[in-house]
Amino acid sequence: MNAPQSSQELHYRIGVPALGHFPGHHRSSRGDSGFEFRGHASLLDAPDPRRLDLHASLRDPFGSWIVRVYSQRKAIPVVLVADLSASMGFAGTRRKLDVLADFVDSLAWSAWRTGDSFGFVGCDSTVREDVLLPLTRARGMGDALARTLRSLRLQGRSARALSMAHRYLGRQRSLVFLVSDFHLPLSEVEDTVASMAHHDLVPVVLWDPLEFGPSTRRGLVQVTDPETGVTRLLWWRPALREKWLAAQQQRRDALLRIFQVNRVKPLFIEGAFDADAVTRHFHS
Repeated sequence: MNAPQSSQELHYRIGVPALGHFPGHHRSSRGDSGFEFRGHASLLDAPDPRRLDLHASLRDPFGSWIVRVYSQRKAIPVVLVADLSASMGFAGTRRKLDVLADFVDSLAWSAWRTGDSFGFVGCDSTVREDVLLPLTRARGMGDALARTLRSLRLQGRSARALSMAHRYLGRQRSLVFLVSDFHLPLSEVEDTVASMAHHDLVPVVLWDPLEFGPSTRRGLVQVTDPETGVTRLLWWRPALREKWLAAQQQRRDALLRIFQVNRVKPLFIEGAFDADAVTRHFHS
């Protein structure tokens, strides 16, 4: 079955054996009747005579009947936790909210194709109940959610609720994409990342090429802080451009330090969403 034209399929994986209960695509260390050889067990512990291994049984010093044990592939929960504060409404080469919607559409479609459940948690100063999507295996939920996100009005002055999003993830280990521009205090970034340590976390940093400086080389420009709404006039010049670019690099370095300490590998999206770039993140 082919994906809708608007959906880009991506491919992800987790670094540890899946612990789910539903059959799926991901390697697991559970089950007795899968297709991946895991080891041997006594027939009493794994009562399936179809898997009887005569050679292993003859070698057993206690004379037990030995069977081969095969792991079953399992499904996992996939959740996208999104920053929906006002800064995510920035429009440069592309509007960040549209990039987020493209990501949601692609990830939900890919999870459905893989046999995984998909959920969404959107946060500004509170968890947004109007876009909250509990884990589901229903087809087409990502497309509907993406349409809602494209028309959403972002007015939150902070993304403090990101640090509470883990309460909506459940106990089972999930693959979590934390999508934000991370223009929030570094202490909040640390708290948010640490709160999701139980899960396989992928921080996704959404930045835009025009976010850290207008395209013009010099002149009077109007800039607006999307979080506070404060507008200022600046005389844009090469020296100021260099200062802003240096601030961008300092921010990137600070985020990388936090991610490194928490042993998570970030994905930077600077411009349009690219499903192939997400796939490469898991296979590089």
